[in-house]
Amino acid sequence: MKRQISVVIVVIAAAVVAAVALGAPSKLAAKPSNASPPTISGSAQVGSTLTADHGNWNGSQPISYQYQWRRCDGNGGSCSDISGQTDKTYVLKPVDQGNALRVRVVALNTDGSTGATSVPTAKVTAAASTTSTSSSNGCPSGAAGSTVAVADVAPPARLQVNSFAPTPGVILGSTQSYTIQVKVGDTCGQSVSGALVYATAVPFHQFSIPAEGTTGSDGSVTLSFSRESGFPATAKQQLLVMFIRARKPGDNVLAGITTSRLVSVPVRLHG
Repeated sequence: MKRQISVVIVVIAAAVVAAVALGAPSKLAAKPSNASPPTISGSAQVGSTLTADHGNWNGSQPISYQYQWRRCDGNGGSCSDISGQTDKTYVLKPVDQGNALRVRVVALNTDGSTGATSVPTAKVTAAASTTSTSSSNGCPSGAAGSTVAVADVAPPARLQVNSFAPTPGVILGSTQSYTIQVKVGDTCGQSVSGALVYATAVPFHQFSIPAEGTTGSDGSVTLSFSRESGFPATAKQQLLVMFIRARKPGDNVLAGITTSRLVSVPVRLHG
């Protein structure tokens, strides 16, 4: 009987040892492991913001991440930590010019931690020049067809209303509201962002007058109008005439690089 008990104890002990032995690798395997390295997005230019992505990781959840930005030589080697720069984002400074940046990410969970480092950015270039206009023609630097900031356009260059697109394309007797998309450029052939655009139906009181809108990165803005008691202006109205003005913020509405244009939208009151 004693021998049987001893055999049972030995079997149980062996099972416990085996379970512990098998369990140890499983615990180690739950520690974070990198499936794809961290990446950096953003322009490598002084003054620009770089943003780190931690990459993809395997391991037991949840996983948290720590970041450390590193300054390297122009080829991405000889890197050293940048003191205090442990956020997901980093604003490039003059000292970074001519160097490349990397970010090191440490992934942590209850089973341990593992680090991985991104590939380097391109070599950091100087900040964009704040003086971009030509003293002779007022045109901002940039090829025709590009988008420039309204602040960089100066006389004798001027703004111009390049196009407008109404929705709906025909104003009906039942129409209660409509929109127009206005595209603003300059006399240098560039689209202009940041311009203030005002528009109204003429005569007044046919449709509401929205607040000035600001052109976006493609040089366009959309303005919305609601019907008022003055529409239609006559029982035989066939066009809705609109006055559109584009200007630089701070400029006099009758001076500077301001421009204006009269356009029309077809009206069909019957049928």
